[in-house]
Amino acid sequence: MIFAAGLGTRLKPFTNNSPKALAEVNGKSLLEHNVRYLQRFGIYELIINIHHFANQVIDAVADNDGYGSEITFSDESDSLLETGGGLAKAAHFFQNEPAFVVMNVDILTNLDLGKMIVAHYQSAAHGTLAVMQRDSSRQLLFDENNRLCGWVNNNTNQQRIARQTTVAHPFAFSGVQILSPTILSQNPFEGKFSLIDLYLHLAPTLQINAYDHTGNLFIDVGKPGSVEQAEYLFS
Repeated sequence: MIFAAGLGTRLKPFTNNSPKALAEVNGKSLLEHNVRYLQRFGIYELIINIHHFANQVIDAVADNDGYGSEITFSDESDSLLETGGGLAKAAHFFQNEPAFVVMNVDILTNLDLGKMIVAHYQSAAHGTLAVMQRDSSRQLLFDENNRLCGWVNNNTNQQRIARQTTVAHPFAFSGVQILSPTILSQNPFEGKFSLIDLYLHLAPTLQINAYDHTGNLFIDVGKPGSVEQAEYLFS
């Protein structure tokens, strides 16, 4: 699943008239970059949630024959559901799948997703989150076994501890995750909610692991300045 429903407020003025998914980096939209990124790891069946200028995304996918993938839409035009609510609305798409990949449309990375998938299955985790050692205002906390135990806001010093541990290593979340259906079946939330809230709720009972890909190229293409940086890094 690619999350593409957000308003893209950090990419104004572009998003005053277009969805962030169609912001271009070196002549290709962010959506196309990520569809083709997933193809490199054998993933050709996708669901994309849409809200902001939804018809533009639908038209772009149709005009480009899905960029070579089979794409389904989860329409959130009536109500933006955030990441958790968006995934819950699309849960039907993942029935009978042993695991699935979820990522944000506005990130670009050269993370080896194939290795991450292998690590997910080998660990028997219910969720595997791509993380890096980098500066971020908000970070996830993991114990000595790379298992999720909390969250911290470095600007406000607010912490949420999901599991008590003697060690809590901070990592920045990269917006890429591999999940098992158990994450969906044990979701107690409804409507609009964040996936991070769901992970913290489930962390005491389910195994949600870090996958450290520090050293890979990564950029959150959230504002015009970052588009220029992305064009340099992903030329």
